Amino acid sequence: MTPTTVVDPKVAKALGPLPAGHPPVKTGKVGVMLINLGTPDGTDFKPMWRYLREFLSDPRVIELNRAIWYPILYGLVLTSRPKKSGANYARIWNQEKNESPLRTYTRAQSEKLADALRDLPNVVVDWAMRYGNPSTASVAERLVAQGCERIVSFPLYPQYSATTTATANDQLFRALMKMRAAPAIRSVPPYYDEPVYIEALARSIEQNIATLDFEPEVVIASYHGIPRPYFEKGDPYHCHCLKTTRLLRDRLGWDEKKLITTFQSRFGAQEWLQPYTDKTVEKLGKDGVKSIAIVNPGFSVDCIETLDEIGREAAETFHHAGGKNFVHIPCLNDSAEGMAVIETMVRRELSGWV
Repeated sequence: MTPTTVVDPKVAKALGPLPAGHPPVKTGKVGVMLINLGTPDGTDFKPMWRYLREFLSDPRVIELNRAIWYPILYGLVLTSRPKKSGANYARIWNQEKNESPLRTYTRAQSEKLADALRDLPNVVVDWAMRYGNPSTASVAERLVAQGCERIVSFPLYPQYSATTTATANDQLFRALMKMRAAPAIRSVPPYYDEPVYIEALARSIEQNIATLDFEPEVVIASYHGIPRPYFEKGDPYHCHCLKTTRLLRDRLGWDEKKLITTFQSRFGAQEWLQPYTDKTVEKLGKDGVKSIAIVNPGFSVDCIETLDEIGREAAETFHHAGGKNFVHIPCLNDSAEGMAVIETMVRRELSGWV
């Protein structure tokens, strides 16, 4: 029997030039794609309409039958909501860069992650949006064009939901379906109970409260809501949120009255996860609570739901109900604590690939 010659795969790849006429290819890179929810390209009616149409057409976001939902979407929602949403975005818009804060912060996270991973020269870091630009498909194509045969996808949602994490992954795989030579994919799992994430949140809260001239009587951990039927069908999001709050409460040494969980941003007529943030803030003010703080553990960066819905609307609600002192604690954004979370999760998923 003739002995078998074993050739190291790396050596095999390096043996000889490509055959004559072979298309030029780049190989050997590993991509990291940070994916956030999305943002409109502007605050005027047309860009808002395009963004809302893409977002609210996603069957994971709105699970109603298309025959029922589309007449509502195109006949009511998309004729009135773009103007109102555009006005809200205009209040928080990054005028210097002419973009939303979500895009500004996500880009900064990508740039800082690339710098942190300089010890891994074969890793290419980029960022994308599930809805809006830069699109997930365009960034996937860009990474492959740079020679990325493997991609770590990082949906920037600490708590998993089919409406967020799953739809980000859906969009990436739709892009791969159109590729002749699709890369291998890993997706960073939800990190709602990771020690590095809980510690980052706790430090952020402690540091921000230390700068105040008042002590919050109640701190609200406000998460984006989902319709209650989604939870009843098995979406683990509610459980993930409650665990994040519990671990955060343990780390801070607070009781259940000091740190509470609420849910914001409900849309439509059906019941969503409760208690609702706006109703809770109003009740606290009416009950005589004078000082509160709100933190948004479910958002990796500040955006319309944190800066305007909480920073403006919730503050107004609390003051009108009799409250005095209100503070919104910023998201982790591209802070040192926030970047420690992202880098830790990415390095874990790169293990075995670099």
